[in-house]
Amino acid sequence: MPADPGDRPKPKPFDEWRDVYDLLEQVRQRPGMWVRDGSLRELSVLLLGYHLALGVHGIDERFDFDPAAGPFAQWLSWTRGWSLSCGWVTAIEENAGEVPPLGAFFQLLDEWQASVAAEQPVAEEAGC
Repeated sequence: MPADPGDRPKPKPFDEWRDVYDLLEQVRQRPGMWVRDGSLRELSVLLLGYHLALGVHGIDERFDFDPAAGPFAQWLSWTRGWSLSCGWVTAIEENAGEVPPLGAFFQLLDEWQASVAAEQPVAEEAGC
C-alpha cells in the first residue's frame, strides 16, 4: 500500500529558505522536481548555479560543495580515502555500490552534517 501523501513533509516556501541546505532538503523531498532522472550530476549543476548566484548577487553565504576543494569534498577524501581529482560527484558515483548515487549523496550529507555538528563547541549556558 502506498504511503499516505499527507505523511510527506510539506515543501518550504522559497522566502523561508535560509541557505543551500534548505534547497537540498527540498531536493531530498522531491528529487524528480529538481533533478532530471534523479541524477547526482544534475544536482551538482544546480548547486553550481546556486553558488554562482551567490557571487553575482554579492551574498555572503558559506558554500560547502565546491567540486574538489570544498569542505564536503575534503571530508569525503579524509573519511573515505576517495580520490577527489574528478570531484565529489564522480567519487560518490564510483563508490555508491548498489545505492543510487543521489541516495548515497544524501546518506553521506547526513553523516557529514552530523560530524560537523559534533565538532561544534557547545555554547556555555551562563552568559550566552
